[in-house]
Amino acid sequence: MTIDKDALGYGGGEKASFAADPWTSRGRLFPEGGSLTRSEFQRDRDRIVHATAFRRLKHKTQVFISPDGDHFRTRLTHTIEVAQIARALARALKLDEDLAEGVALVHDFGHTPFGHTGEDALDEVLKPYGGFDHNAQSLRIVTKLERRYADFDGLNLTWETLEGLVKHNGPLLTPQGEGTRVPVPQPIRDYCQLNDLELASYASLEAQVAAIADDIAYNTHDIDDGLRAGYLTFEMLEDVPFLAGLMRGVRDRYPHLEASRFTHEMMRRQITRMVEDVIGCAQQNLVEVKPQSCADVRAAGRVIATFSAAMAETDRQIKKLLFSRIYRHPEIMRIREGAAKIVTDLFGAYLEQPSLMRSHYWVEHMAGLSQPARARHVGDYLAGMTDSYAIRAHGELFDRTPDLR
Repeated sequence: MTIDKDALGYGGGEKASFAADPWTSRGRLFPEGGSLTRSEFQRDRDRIVHATAFRRLKHKTQVFISPDGDHFRTRLTHTIEVAQIARALARALKLDEDLAEGVALVHDFGHTPFGHTGEDALDEVLKPYGGFDHNAQSLRIVTKLERRYADFDGLNLTWETLEGLVKHNGPLLTPQGEGTRVPVPQPIRDYCQLNDLELASYASLEAQVAAIADDIAYNTHDIDDGLRAGYLTFEMLEDVPFLAGLMRGVRDRYPHLEASRFTHEMMRRQITRMVEDVIGCAQQNLVEVKPQSCADVRAAGRVIATFSAAMAETDRQIKKLLFSRIYRHPEIMRIREGAAKIVTDLFGAYLEQPSLMRSHYWVEHMAGLSQPARARHVGDYLAGMTDSYAIRAHGELFDRTPDLR
């Protein structure tokens, strides 16, 4: 049977001139034949979903360690929520939804067990060897560490998806070649020697909507999880005028609503308001920038998909609330201390005796490596662990494992 490519549509409607075009993609590091049924960005998205690193996200912490309960977000459910919001933004702005979704789905691949606590602990022990950055680790995973395909390591994603993964939060270099926030992590610099991701320019608008979708998602679901866990109360939310207004609107319409439904009604309004704010602000920015191509977006010298000034202030207030009431709560800090000890202990044990990393394919080659190279492979192994695997591995090697409940 012959497939009529023109009749497929590839799931997309009319796109803006500044949208990324899968048919003019800069391609893959290792050239491959095209697909009769999927665009290049759809193929990227599918490879990401089928990756081992994607499945591991279901047992990695977002905020609350998994033993706390089955209904708290994990890194996987967070990622799915980000992807859903990114697609909504991309559709409204007539962008390539598949690229936006792919960047959203891959953006947290490099996260360690135990959320940012694990990342901080791994960065500390790896400081003598270049440190650890979850964004750089995501790039290592999709270009090197995934071992699925016969012809190459990694997933061999398109240049546009890799660019979005690395630069979704903005350029990494100034025009003068200096790091915009911190020095560019070595894994990113190494890869750019092979495939230049143009670190001094902005990313596509698809990557930008994925980045701000991340903010919208965790600002909302961390409130939801905080209320569920008891670290937040509705009274505490009154400190943020935006949230107070949402709650007032729900109470006026549903004066006798039970707490769980009240929370959901408030959360869905929060997402809607934030999404609509980004769409409106992006549309105004597009009028000012007047991009005629994706290249114009990269050269705009500014973020186009962003909050308005008023919503940016709300975003700041919500983050302040979350940090003070949840992320820095004494009980969360106790758990973080225990999680950091697990990561630190395992790093020391594996660096001293690599054979303990039974399932790591580099173990048989570690003896001939330099200390920095050995440390980096230990970091790869630890970063790939899920919460439950790290806890179990620590229990096998040490007399006492911290209680993270």
